[in-house]
Amino acid sequence: MNIVVPIKQIPNLTDELEINGDGTGLDHDALQYVLNEFDEHAIEEAVLAKESAGGAVTVVGVDTTGELDGALHTALAKGADKAAKITGDFPRGTDSHTQARLLAEAIKDMSPDIVLTGVQAADDRDGQIGPMIAAHLGMPYVGVVTGVTVSGGKAVVHKEYAGGVMAEFEVSLPMVVGVQAAHQPPRYAPVSKIRQIAKTAKIDEIAGGEVAGAGSTVRRMFKPEAAGHAEMWDGSPEEVAEKIVAMIKEKGLLK
Repeated sequence: MNIVVPIKQIPNLTDELEINGDGTGLDHDALQYVLNEFDEHAIEEAVLAKESAGGAVTVVGVDTTGELDGALHTALAKGADKAAKITGDFPRGTDSHTQARLLAEAIKDMSPDIVLTGVQAADDRDGQIGPMIAAHLGMPYVGVVTGVTVSGGKAVVHKEYAGGVMAEFEVSLPMVVGVQAAHQPPRYAPVSKIRQIAKTAKIDEIAGGEVAGAGSTVRRMFKPEAAGHAEMWDGSPEEVAEKIVAMIKEKGLLK
């Protein structure tokens, strides 16, 4: 079975994000990039499918940052067999439509039986890459999936709806799946293993061709401004009650 996993590298959201000098985006020089969390679940589900049904897992991504190798090495350390990156003169903020087209063109040549991708990227929460890849490839798509079982040219997927309602679909292959959570937590890849793979692994490069500018333009980016502050009061219930009444009178809310 040929399994393909499109991945994305995103800023480490646990770090302090800085805005660039002209206030139109993030300061990319200050960013550290990591593998998208939902794509980690897609990789885990792909490796589980490979272990149960046989085959190979290929990870592929659009290198918009020039630093995609780190995410690809991590994916290989987690159990993927091959890695490829789509290269080209891509502007910062290349839109989802363009990335989906580039990914679909590359994936088509890989002749996949199933495509597993994260249901969304943790940085933009767009959630459109999977459906658009499926549209370009002419394949069915099921998203918000929490488990995939492949057998006999078909896949059984479990999809989660609002309120925790679950549904089971049987879909003929090939298909595209948007994975929200794998059957089990994504396996840990030791740093030593990632470093070793970085020295020895081969990453295929796929020319992405020319692309248009970003489909949308950020006019202004800014940190949220504090609207006010909270004041904490100590004391007995009676003392706090007196302070509340005094504050209400001071603001003219009690006459």
